[in-house]
Amino acid sequence: MDSRAGHAVSRRQVFRLAGTGLGLAVFGAGLVGCGPEDEVAVPGDSPTPGGDKNGDSFTTPPPGTAPKPLWQAAAANKDAAGTEALAVIGDLVLVAGDPLVGRDIASGKARWTRTGVTTPGAKLIVGGGTLYLASAEYDGDVVGLDPATGKETWRSRLGKEYEQPRPIAADDRHVYVLAGKLEKGFPTPDNVIAAIDTTSGKIAWREQRDTGTEEYGITASVIGERLVYTDFRKNLTVRDTATGRQLWTKKLSKSNYRHVALHKDLVILAEGRQLRALELAGGKERWSLATEEFSTFRDPYVLDGVLYASDTARGMWAVDPGTGKQIWHNEDLQESTQAWQFAKVGDTVYGATEFDKDGGVHAFDAKSGKLRWTYNDNTGNLQQWYVVAAGNRLAVMHGKRIYALPAV
Repeated sequence: MDSRAGHAVSRRQVFRLAGTGLGLAVFGAGLVGCGPEDEVAVPGDSPTPGGDKNGDSFTTPPPGTAPKPLWQAAAANKDAAGTEALAVIGDLVLVAGDPLVGRDIASGKARWTRTGVTTPGAKLIVGGGTLYLASAEYDGDVVGLDPATGKETWRSRLGKEYEQPRPIAADDRHVYVLAGKLEKGFPTPDNVIAAIDTTSGKIAWREQRDTGTEEYGITASVIGERLVYTDFRKNLTVRDTATGRQLWTKKLSKSNYRHVALHKDLVILAEGRQLRALELAGGKERWSLATEEFSTFRDPYVLDGVLYASDTARGMWAVDPGTGKQIWHNEDLQESTQAWQFAKVGDTVYGATEFDKDGGVHAFDAKSGKLRWTYNDNTGNLQQWYVVAAGNRLAVMHGKRIYALPAV
């Protein structure tokens, strides 16, 4: 990592010492963390319970009846972080935005609050128990926070010749970062992808991406030894996580940049009318499945060994991800059931719709595909919904509100 004068150097010294347990003892927790004096009030911060006040127990309504929220609170969501705008880490739920707040999923109470900790629209990238974010100071740093406390525990950077590094994925060994290249201090058309060692903060590898590839609109995931990502230019690329070597890249006929599903040795994506499964080893197509003419598939998710996706013809699909064979196809749904994000708890699959008009969070029977109920907050907000499983609860976000729903 680069050396810099002033307080930034002393901060990095703290992080080096922290690995030996000396950093906090010598310099004090307030230097690198968020103490009570740093916390700020969040508008509407007091959760409004809809179930048990302590969040310890609750009951679910009968079939056909949507549940009431266990609690609800304000959220700083701006719908700019895509699928990584809402995250559940342990027993906390986080929403991308400023301030960044860690809420207890059972009670809705804010355990910690941080303001000015990252850039607008930053994704919540988690790996090895650490939350990685681009520095709010636009100084080229990437920071790591302890999700349980919100305290900064890690910091690194690519170097002065790169601008605005943004974490796109992480695992136990690396945080993977995308950044623009600078030449004599000015931006160039080129950008790089790099891996930073999560233990030492040193750059493990750095590779320039192909000329013409888009720097923004990146969606990335890690599976085993492979980093898989797409971009706005309709490219699908697979790299080796240990070396950064590009194993293969493929042009897609239709844009797919929001979510891809990974299953064993396959990457599965929606490409227009088709769901396509490509082999991670070389990009060869293993199977494809088409929906109706003039219809397109939404984002696919693999949950408990089953692939789920909706389409614009009001259909909901469950597919064997290894073979592409249909398990069930519900064709009797309404237009509002076009879900773009999925979660699963027990025998129920939950889908968050892309827009609100009578949509919301749908609960489907995982075995039959039958729609059990739909939760809507009746605010009339047209923004998309988000849903993430959190034990026997669901973390749900819509507009600038976050909810917890029972999921048992």
